Amino acid sequence: MADSTFWIAALTGGTAVLASWVTSRGNTRAARIQADTAVLAQRAERLRDSRRSAYLDLIEQTHSIGELYWEIAAVQRAAEAGRRPALQEELDELAERERDEYGKLRRCVRVVELEGPAAAAAAANALQKATGPFHRALGAMRSGEPEAPQRFHDAFRPFWQALTDFVEAAKTALHEA
Repeated sequence: MADSTFWIAALTGGTAVLASWVTSRGNTRAARIQADTAVLAQRAERLRDSRRSAYLDLIEQTHSIGELYWEIAAVQRAAEAGRRPALQEELDELAERERDEYGKLRRCVRVVELEGPAAAAAAANALQKATGPFHRALGAMRSGEPEAPQRFHDAFRPFWQALTDFVEAAKTALHEA
């Protein structure tokens, strides 16, 4: 009887040690999975915040350059109405401001390209390219080409559509991240 008691005690003790070891491994594995999940969630949130910031900067800069384009259009309309005789000087000054605003826009587009994803970067590039007709028309207005103000005016719709397309791509990217 003493021998069977010893074996029962040894078996019970061994089972307890084995159960403790299995439970410990399970808890360690669960803790590791939980930690990995938390790290992935934090990375995803940082990526989403970084993208959101880049997207908002581009949208803000787009509105800033858009306001400049409206100002240029207003100066041109006033000159055509005979209320602004010094059109060339004003257009030269506005062209310098456009160059500066374009540089800021270009920087914002590069940040979006860095942050991704590819669809948002492509939409940002399309938005940047939508400023080209304004730039060319402004140069033509400075040269006195008569059809240039109309080309400038015609550039607004594609420009704002490119912004709308970018916003849609940005929303999709933020919801998928």
